[in-house]
Amino acid sequence: MRKFYSIPYHLIGWLLPDSYYYLRLFGRRYHIKLGLYVRRFLANHMIDDCGKNINIERGAKFNRNISIGDNSGIGYKSSVAPYTKIGDNVMMGPEVIMYSSNHNIDRIDIPMCQQGFKDIEPIIIGNDVWIGRRVIILPGVTIGDGCVIGAGAVVAKSIPPYSIAVGNPAKVIKNRKNISKGKIDG
Repeated sequence: MRKFYSIPYHLIGWLLPDSYYYLRLFGRRYHIKLGLYVRRFLANHMIDDCGKNINIERGAKFNRNISIGDNSGIGYKSSVAPYTKIGDNVMMGPEVIMYSSNHNIDRIDIPMCQQGFKDIEPIIIGNDVWIGRRVIILPGVTIGDGCVIGAGAVVAKSIPPYSIAVGNPAKVIKNRKNISKGKIDG
């Protein structure tokens, strides 16, 4: 039955307005939530483990083998890899890409294109995480609770909780616990 809901999602998901679409009429702004509600309904019926109050933006790609927590979202044109676990209260910017598998490159006697793929390595994203625009997350990465991942970062290794990570490859530059105590480490 879950496959049935993926058909309308892929057919009309692109046509619906963004979740944060506003219409101006007679000098007033009206929040049009049709896209938000329809994509949420379809995703709730597609995803195996789906939280409450999720936000799936236009053009998001995912399959049913993911887990998404309460109040979390998948950004505009983002691609979520199979077997990804997204915690509660996760904000995701546009065009985030996650990979849960990679090509085998171990042998040099066979062309890489003929070596197939490595086993799937799930991605785990903790609670209260903010992932910026065009972040790339590689297989097997865990992003701890409370992290901020800066726009354009390539996350190749796991990030400890409450870290701010930026760059390619992503490096931790600050810890949010120290910032909230008035200290700055860097």
